[in-house]
Amino acid sequence: MCGIVGYIGPRTAADICYEGLRRLEYRGYDSAGIAVIRDGRMDVVKRVGKLKILGETLETEPMPGMLAIGHTRWATHGRPSEANSHPHLSCDGKIAVVHNGIIENYAELRDELTAEGHEFRSQTDTEVIAHLLEKFYAGDLFEAVKKAIEVMRGAYAIAAITEHEPDKIVAARLRSPLVIGLGHGENYVASDMAAVRQETDTVYVIDDGEAAVVTRDDIQLFKVTGEPITKEPYVIPWPAEAAAKGEHKHFMHKEIHEQPEAMRACLAGRITEAADRVILEGLNLTADEIRGLKKVVLTACGTAYHAGLVGRFMIEKLARIPSECDLAAELQARNPVILDDTLGIVISQSGETMDTLLALRELKAKGAKVVAVVNRVDSVIARESDGVVYIQAGPEIGVASTKAYTGQIMTLEMIAVHFAEVRGTASEAELKALRQALLACPDQAAELVKREADIVKLAQKYRELHNALYLGRGINLPSAMEGALKLKEISYVHAEAYSAGEMKHGPIALVCPELYTVATAVQGEVYEQMVGNMQEIRARSGPVIGVVNDGDEAILEHLDDPIFVPPCPELVSPITIAVPLQLLAYHIADIRGEDIDQPRNLAKTVTVE
Repeated sequence: MCGIVGYIGPRTAADICYEGLRRLEYRGYDSAGIAVIRDGRMDVVKRVGKLKILGETLETEPMPGMLAIGHTRWATHGRPSEANSHPHLSCDGKIAVVHNGIIENYAELRDELTAEGHEFRSQTDTEVIAHLLEKFYAGDLFEAVKKAIEVMRGAYAIAAITEHEPDKIVAARLRSPLVIGLGHGENYVASDMAAVRQETDTVYVIDDGEAAVVTRDDIQLFKVTGEPITKEPYVIPWPAEAAAKGEHKHFMHKEIHEQPEAMRACLAGRITEAADRVILEGLNLTADEIRGLKKVVLTACGTAYHAGLVGRFMIEKLARIPSECDLAAELQARNPVILDDTLGIVISQSGETMDTLLALRELKAKGAKVVAVVNRVDSVIARESDGVVYIQAGPEIGVASTKAYTGQIMTLEMIAVHFAEVRGTASEAELKALRQALLACPDQAAELVKREADIVKLAQKYRELHNALYLGRGINLPSAMEGALKLKEISYVHAEAYSAGEMKHGPIALVCPELYTVATAVQGEVYEQMVGNMQEIRARSGPVIGVVNDGDEAILEHLDDPIFVPPCPELVSPITIAVPLQLLAYHIADIRGEDIDQPRNLAKTVTVE
């Protein structure tokens, strides 16, 4: 991991690659490098740290040439260093390769290659690819890539170049994203559409087991076994400026502010104007199939997992279908029992998350029909699922998910309401109230964004906190989990989430003036219990921030600082609660001077297990 860019054409290739890598900074990285072929010779520069260090080198030591590959690395094998950074070279320095993924049998291959006389310069798994290409090269780089792939096990997106053929890039994919950008007299290779969107709106999406030979004027597509293939180009549906920060300091801030429009896009055409039904054609489930469902298994990672927990609660409560929600990385280990008429729902912003993809395949192998809730159109998870409901959030660049999270919840709530409509398991009055509440969410989110100044004041007050406890119950336990995750991942504050009902079973021992509690206490079935928990904390001198409804004056005596949100049905409240908790985490991190769009050790899209 983490970002790949390649270019061939009439312009300065190193500069094009650098700009592409800059657009992939949000994915996270610890080092970067570029390889250029100029005047028939390979030239490589690599730097550890921020990408701008590489950029400064390119300014003082330009790298002319019309063919280049570049990479931002997020360490998996070997510490961050120039030696471990990509591109990696063959022994003779005539072949360069960049790679995302993990080569599982790299130790075995390294031993074999070392015994054959190859000398390794790094600790990485990727370097074995460069030496394999050197071993198998006999005048045709694509043939060498084919043979290398035959002996490698694992996941990869590869781009390779060689001095011997200075007019082509060879790229291949297995379980790691890869696209080929189409230009006029120039072409591109990238691990993410965002890297090339400023240059082109048309790409080939490379699927597992496929490869491409890219020249200035041609793109040839193959199976990695060598058979030629054809496929339709994909037109990127979002404008180039969508991948820019605009007037905002950080992508995360921009994306928090984009939530009202993202919610409107998610709802568009899915809830009728009269709020009398939900229409989700992408589900690809008949009414009889929905009525016959005996079990629903949701699975996801990170923030999407928290959205999945909300979805599980909604589906079980409204549609009366036994439901589970697994962390995708744990689903295979649990070896879940999949009954007849089980539906899997997999949730991923990118549609490329490796653990979620493997969970999808596990569910399908056990006989479940699988529906994907994803953001990125035509992603591998979307293509491998039986049905797909896109959240329509547009590109999300910030590592900390914001608008995708609220879009995922909104989509899962619509699925739950739709299931209840079909199965007749909830009253029409209740369902209509929920549909109307969902339709009101964009305006409520817009109102919450307007209250940002109140959150800034709160962040100033709590800027020095070191430990935080987030509490919730019922459908807002996931809200607490997501709030804690947001704070810890961008401000590096230790934050834990607990069910408020578990306080007496351990966490209450931590309560003291230095432990700050954020409690979700909106009106609903668990309101009185939440008030009781807040009283217990304040009785032990613990400061409490409460997320409470507008106009709830009675609760103010039980907390130190309120965060007000508009009233709505409790089942819809995770959507509105998310916005101020995102803003709180953002502003605490910003005041503390943290690198919000590139939190340490994190990547936006995790394409390895």
